[in-house]
Amino acid sequence: MARKSASGRIGIADVAVKAGVSHATVSRVMNGNFTVDPEIAARVRAAAAELKYQPNPVGRSLALGKTDTIGIVVPDLANPTFQAILRGLSRAAAQDGYRVLIADSFEVSSEESILAGEARRRCDGLVLCAPRMSDAELEEIAPSLHPLVLINRTTAAPGVPSLVVDYGQGVQDIAEHLVELGHARLAFLAGPHGSASNDMRLKGLEAFMAAHPHVDVTMLEGGSDFDTGHEAVDAVLASGATGILAFNDLVAMGLMSGLHERGLEVPGDISVTGFDDIPFARYTTPALTTGAVPITELGEQAWRQLRALIRKEGDEPPGGWYQPRLEVRASTGPAKAPRTTVHG
Repeated sequence: MARKSASGRIGIADVAVKAGVSHATVSRVMNGNFTVDPEIAARVRAAAAELKYQPNPVGRSLALGKTDTIGIVVPDLANPTFQAILRGLSRAAAQDGYRVLIADSFEVSSEESILAGEARRRCDGLVLCAPRMSDAELEEIAPSLHPLVLINRTTAAPGVPSLVVDYGQGVQDIAEHLVELGHARLAFLAGPHGSASNDMRLKGLEAFMAAHPHVDVTMLEGGSDFDTGHEAVDAVLASGATGILAFNDLVAMGLMSGLHERGLEVPGDISVTGFDDIPFARYTTPALTTGAVPITELGEQAWRQLRALIRKEGDEPPGGWYQPRLEVRASTGPAKAPRTTVHG
């Protein structure tokens, strides 16, 4: 019968006795050190298997100086967009034997830097996904988080690749689509304050308005969830807009639900568009016109960039720029003709 350590658990000392080697040799073999003589290594592995020895993952991480874990900080894990990014990241990392630690800041920007720091101390690298923190705070904290990859933010800190969606051009393409349908009064349901992607949308709309002075665009307070869109019905109707650009698909879905409750038809009375093309967007009634973003691919690419940094593979990863694709569906249609008064 195998002798157990004082804790009652099979340990390195037990394996060392069984294999007739030192503790250090067992440790090197268990940690994948290939400098150990192959015959001795085989003897150690056989002894470990016979004793059903399970290495302590914490001790192994300390010995190797790595955890085989990466972290991701997101502003709202309930949002399907961030879920899809996480899915792409997790699947890609798992293929290389890495796990993913998730931190959700719940749209509280003041929590992000704290969460990021805590996650980085527990992981080999970090992905900051659409952080809401200010540019100044991001510049200050980024060097301490390396290896770091940013999604939908950029930093001047060296060695930090960024994966950015061109929301500015994407929102212009959606607005152009509405104008082509005859809509001359548009409204934009804005995203959360501090959202860099919302700022990109606003800059895109500024460029659109400069090129289309005959089109009236009303800016409305909004957010990023279903409730935001549902609660915006009164403001949308008061704007007189016939074409609505929602910050994202969730907001658009909430708005369509609220309009339906008021007895209004989409797109018969008002056209509604979203952004991101989350999995539910094509199954709404009517199906949602949106700016499609390769969300899962963002997560996969984030892992490839972070892996290169962790492994110090060659030159600095280049980052990436993604162009949304206009996905026209049934929630947009021709602008409703204004009512005319017949005089007798």
